Amino acid sequence: MSTVPGQFIEPLLQQWVPWLYTSSYWWTFFGFAGNLMFSSRFVLQWLASEKSQKLVVPAYFWHLSFWGSVINLIYAFHIDNAPIIFGVCFLPLIYGRNLVLLRRACGKTETCEAPKQALRPGALKPA
Repeated sequence: MSTVPGQFIEPLLQQWVPWLYTSSYWWTFFGFAGNLMFSSRFVLQWLASEKSQKLVVPAYFWHLSFWGSVINLIYAFHIDNAPIIFGVCFLPLIYGRNLVLLRRACGKTETCEAPKQALRPGALKPA
């Protein structure tokens, strides 16, 4: 296995997705957009917590996590670097699962709050 860009997975994917390995400024913009989306979740979660004066993890935190990690994974395939690909390849699965759990907990309602007992100190201690 090579960690040199262009020699890891590009030889396998080049014939199916040639646009993934073109060089342009749009890829740089795409990579920055993914990082901005993924990183903004922390700032927005902090602001929501400050507004509520308690720990809050809003639903959009998980949406930003999922879509930011998907964009970062696509960009990782573009730069074709093994450590980066392996570092981000499972994140969309984890955050997607959190979205499924969130959907189950909230049902079909527009607004959703995390379960209160999970946010209390000591809520996870065995009985």
